[in-house]
Amino acid sequence: MKIVIAPDSFKESMTSLEAATAIEEGFKMVMPAEEYVKIPMADGGEGTVQSIIDATGGSFKAVTVKGPLGESLEAQYGLSGDQKLAVIEMAASSGLDKVAVDKRNPLKTSTYGFGKLIRSALDEGVEEILLGIGGSATNDGGAGMIMSLGGKLLDKNNNPITPTGEGIKKLASIDISQMHPRIQEVSFKVACDVDNPLTGPNGASYIYGPQKGGTPEILEQLDQNLKHFASIVQKQLGRNIDSPSGAGAAGGLGAGLLGFLNADLQRGGELLVEILKLEDSVKDTDLLITGEGGINHQTRFGKTPVAVSRVGKKHGIPTIALTGSLNKGYETIYEEGVMAVFSIIPRLTSLEAALENGEENLRSLSTNIATIIKASF
Repeated sequence: MKIVIAPDSFKESMTSLEAATAIEEGFKMVMPAEEYVKIPMADGGEGTVQSIIDATGGSFKAVTVKGPLGESLEAQYGLSGDQKLAVIEMAASSGLDKVAVDKRNPLKTSTYGFGKLIRSALDEGVEEILLGIGGSATNDGGAGMIMSLGGKLLDKNNNPITPTGEGIKKLASIDISQMHPRIQEVSFKVACDVDNPLTGPNGASYIYGPQKGGTPEILEQLDQNLKHFASIVQKQLGRNIDSPSGAGAAGGLGAGLLGFLNADLQRGGELLVEILKLEDSVKDTDLLITGEGGINHQTRFGKTPVAVSRVGKKHGIPTIALTGSLNKGYETIYEEGVMAVFSIIPRLTSLEAALENGEENLRSLSTNIATIIKASF
């Protein structure tokens, strides 16, 4: 019997590899002779770099960059074992957690540091770059990233604008002739699980700006600035970055990636399934096991458990999902090929205890499931 174990991380408790290992150990207590294949997964959010490194035998690369408010910080990205793929989480350089609560203001933040991480990966000679863009502190439409990669965003006096949510209102002209030469040689894939356009009531500013410190007055200004930014891009480059699905992701970074890097925006879980070649591993599999820290009604929209279960469903392979918390609407994953879903929490406990004992609980639950499976034979 071949069992493929492909979970996401259990946030603040286990990496995806640690979770996969705990599941394997639990199963081997009862079924030691079976063939087990561990494939650490992710969906483009926190833990994606670690997942790719664990799955491919890759490594971290540290770079000193500018943080969201221009401060110097050290950020890391991942390189696959064959050095052909770079994995960059924008939160590593421009994340909301990099800004103190009392200093959060999306008018003042920039994606400049994120661009420097991309530049470093291009200089490494990679062929493909996977970008995870969740958790941003920014609302600059990707202006900082563009300038960091050599693009010139100029005001009416031909001076560089300040690449922030506030500074883009002064944009008058664009020059992309000096952008990094390898941009055209590399495939950019973006894990993006939102459909928001760049501007308007469902755009980047109004939907995500409040959590970044935006007041109603600030949100209106940000939205107008992004509209201006998009109009200049349309006029000078002939590229529509306002209305495409996902353009509003990460404070409009999605728009910048579409317009300047010709990036491909995809659902995060599905993208990782493709990159990690999960389908190749499960074609001759008898059982597929997945999971993550929490499963709810949103899991079916690009999250790892459903992305994995859809592969299983395609090939007629039963899928079991394990999770920390089962929340409202989790039942929708049954429609996506999940045969059964279990919570690893064995008893009423505090959040701190649940996180601390995650591996032990996951291992124990896996042993119980394996016992049931063995009995069914």
